[in-house]
Amino acid sequence: MSRTLSRRTLLAGAASAGLAACVAGPGLAGPRWVAAPALAALPPPAPREFRAAWVATVANIDWPSRKGLSAAEQQAEMRALLDQAAALKLNAIILQIRTSADALYESALEPWSEYLSGTQGQSPGYDPLALWIAEAHRRGIELHAWFNPFRARQGSATSAADGRHLSQTQPAWVKRYGDQLWIDPGEPGAAAHTLAVFMDVLQRYEVDGIHIDDYFYPYPITDSSASKAEIDFPDQPSWQRYLDGGGTLARADWRRKNVDALIERLYRGIRQTKPWVRFGISPFGLPRPDLRPPGISGFSQYHKLYADVERWLTEGWLDYLVPQLYWPIAQRPQAFAPLLEAWHGLNPRGRHVWPGLFTSRINDKADSWQPDEILNQIALVREQRPGSGHVHFSMVALSQNRKGLADALKAGPYAEPALVPATPWLGGAPPAAPEVMVTLASDGQWRITLSGTTTQRHALWLRLGGQWRFLTVAQADALLPAAGLDAIVVSAIDPIGQEGRRTGYALKP
Repeated sequence: MSRTLSRRTLLAGAASAGLAACVAGPGLAGPRWVAAPALAALPPPAPREFRAAWVATVANIDWPSRKGLSAAEQQAEMRALLDQAAALKLNAIILQIRTSADALYESALEPWSEYLSGTQGQSPGYDPLALWIAEAHRRGIELHAWFNPFRARQGSATSAADGRHLSQTQPAWVKRYGDQLWIDPGEPGAAAHTLAVFMDVLQRYEVDGIHIDDYFYPYPITDSSASKAEIDFPDQPSWQRYLDGGGTLARADWRRKNVDALIERLYRGIRQTKPWVRFGISPFGLPRPDLRPPGISGFSQYHKLYADVERWLTEGWLDYLVPQLYWPIAQRPQAFAPLLEAWHGLNPRGRHVWPGLFTSRINDKADSWQPDEILNQIALVREQRPGSGHVHFSMVALSQNRKGLADALKAGPYAEPALVPATPWLGGAPPAAPEVMVTLASDGQWRITLSGTTTQRHALWLRLGGQWRFLTVAQADALLPAAGLDAIVVSAIDPIGQEGRRTGYALKP
C-alpha cells in the first residue's frame, strides 16, 4: 500500500513552471515534494545514443529459438530477450517480421511464417508483433518493424508453400535464383504488393520505425564452370515488357529505378500516414566504388544489388541509415573508421547514420572476434560522431553474453541509459510536461508516476548526494531510491525523440 505525500499537475501551455506546488495529503505528516522551477536548469543534457539490436527470425537466428514452440514458450523467450535488452540499457529493438513474403503478425496479405510453427500458414495462436510492441514499450524500448522487401523463400526453409504465398498466387512474379525464391522488383504488381504489406503494418500497428535490410536484387551467385561466371537474375519477362513499352534505360539503370521507386514511395507513404514513424535502411557497408575513401575496396551494391544508397541519402528518402560495417577496425580494405566517415560525407541532409556492428562474430569458432573489437568500435563511433549510435547484429550474441560481452557493455559503454537521438526534420512541437505524482511505497522507496501525455518515454534526473543521475522511464511509474534523494527533474520525450519542457521538484522537511 502506498501513501500519497504529494502531487503536482502540469498542464500543457502553463505559463509558469512554479504553478500549484505539491501538497501533502490530509492527515499525513513527514516530508513532501514541492515544485522547484529553478532546479530544471541544473541537470546536464540528456545523453543520446541509438542503442539497438536486430532480432532476426529467419532461420530462427534470434527468436523464436526453434520452430514449433508453444505460444507460451515463444512469449517467454520474447519477454526474456526484452528483459535482457532493458538490462543492457538498449533503447530499440529491430524485429524481423517479414522474412520471405511471409508474416510474423496477423496479415490478410501474406501467410504466417514457418519460423513460428514450422509450417507456413499456421497461426501461432496470438499476434507476435502486437505483443512485441506492447512488451517493448512497457520497458521504454522502441520497436522497429524489419521487412525483407523481395526475398520469397530462404535457402534453408523446409515448409511447403502455403496456398496464400506469392509463389502460389502470383507465380509469374516469383523467380528461382539458386536455392532461393525472389520477387522480381521489375514486376509492377509485385512492387505494389510489397508496398501494400509495409503500409498495412504501418496503419495497424504502433511501430516506432519501418526498417528494410540489404536484400534488394539478390546477391549474385555463380555457375559451376571453372570461370565461376555470375548468373544473371532471371527477370527477362519484366525487362522485355519495359522495352516493349518504350523504355530507354540500360538494364542496370532500369533495375536501380525499380528499387528507387519502392524506396521513394515507401518513404512518402510513411510521411503521409504516420509522420512520426522513422524509416530506416540497412545496406551493405561499402559505398559506390567512385565514392569510396582511398584504399577501400570490395563488393559494389550499386552494380550488383542495384541499390543506389547514395541517391536515397541525397534525396532524403530515409530517416536513418545503418550501413553494415561488418569488418574489424584493422582490416584496411574495409576499414571501419574511414567507412563511417564516408557515409557521413555522403549525407547532405544530415540523416542519422548508425553503423551496424557484426557482434555475432563473437562466437566459439576459430575466427571469432574478441569482445574488445565491438567495444572499440563503439568507442570509435562515439569519438567520431558523439551522440549518434549503432546497431548490433544480432541479439543472440548479447543474450548469450558471448565471451562476457554483455557484462563488459553493462560495466562500460552502457553503464548509463541514453535517449534515442531526436529526428527534428519530422517536425512537430515538443511534448507537454507530464503530470507527476510522488508517493511513498511500502518498502520505503519513492514511487514516481508520470501521466497526462501521450509519450511512451520520459527523462528523469535524480539528485543523490549532490550528484545528478540520469535515467529513463516508461509512461507508467518507477521506484526511486530514498536515501540521499532530495531533487527530481523530469521531462517527456515524444515519438521522434524531442524533449519537452523540464520541471523540477525538491524534497522539503
